[in-house]
Amino acid sequence: MALFDVSTDSTSDLKKSYVEERNIWFVPLTFTMEKDGQIDEYFDNFTKEDEYVEFYEKVADGYLPRTAKLNYDAHIEHFTKMAEAGVKDVLHFMISSGLANTITITQQAAEDMKKKYPDFNVYAVDPLTATIGQGILVALAADCRDKGMTAKETYEYLMDLRHRIQHCIIPNDLFYLKKGGRVSATSAVFGTMLNIKPMLTFDTEGKLKVVEKCKGMKKAFSRVIDHMAKAPCDENKLAIVVHTNNYKGAEELAALVEEKTGVKPMITIMGPVIGSHVGPGSVSCGWISDCTREELQARLQN
Repeated sequence: MALFDVSTDSTSDLKKSYVEERNIWFVPLTFTMEKDGQIDEYFDNFTKEDEYVEFYEKVADGYLPRTAKLNYDAHIEHFTKMAEAGVKDVLHFMISSGLANTITITQQAAEDMKKKYPDFNVYAVDPLTATIGQGILVALAADCRDKGMTAKETYEYLMDLRHRIQHCIIPNDLFYLKKGGRVSATSAVFGTMLNIKPMLTFDTEGKLKVVEKCKGMKKAFSRVIDHMAKAPCDENKLAIVVHTNNYKGAEELAALVEEKTGVKPMITIMGPVIGSHVGPGSVSCGWISDCTREELQARLQN
């Protein structure tokens, strides 16, 4: 019998079939798409690959996506469903505190829930990451649950392991980073003209940081391998390549990772909420390494 439940919002980019198979509680964020004054609202709960592709094709065609974090009421509704189903302890995952203050909202909702459901306990896990990095932690939490570990044991294990989840995020277009304030308008214009591909990573505080600027996608892929050589996969041998409607690039990077490291990455497509900020055509890699993010940066400087 499981000693706790696992829950996540959609910023973990886990597919519906997976969360159902692993008995993970799931709550979707919302986003809007605007073009020519028309605004349509959607839930980040796609079930078919075609829906992801259509989203990125629309963005490439000029639709403007806007995202919203999960608010207090949505948390209360989600947690109430669990409490009324008899859940006592739950590990709940949300986007990195370095990107949004969702964890503060989660903690407030969890505190207020205890007034009506005193036995309902939420362990709010700040993953210091998002998308596939967050998804890796959610999957590991489900593994721990299935092994019979307690919520507290799993929480402590993941709070330590999260510092060893590495990322190389390669947007295809600097203009989406400009919208998010990651690069200046001038850098976006000249960088795009020169085919500059920035590489981003999550730092120790879970904030996105531009760590390199590469001339073209192939050079960026080569730098991914350099990062993985400095921070090899740990005993889990787990790496994931995620893209925003760039299947060819994802397959190319995955093949390169397998050739150079011996680890065969899973390939998946990024969801619309996080993908809105990365833009179409990106390819990224995440993996559990043998060292912390701080240690990797030190190794890269040597």
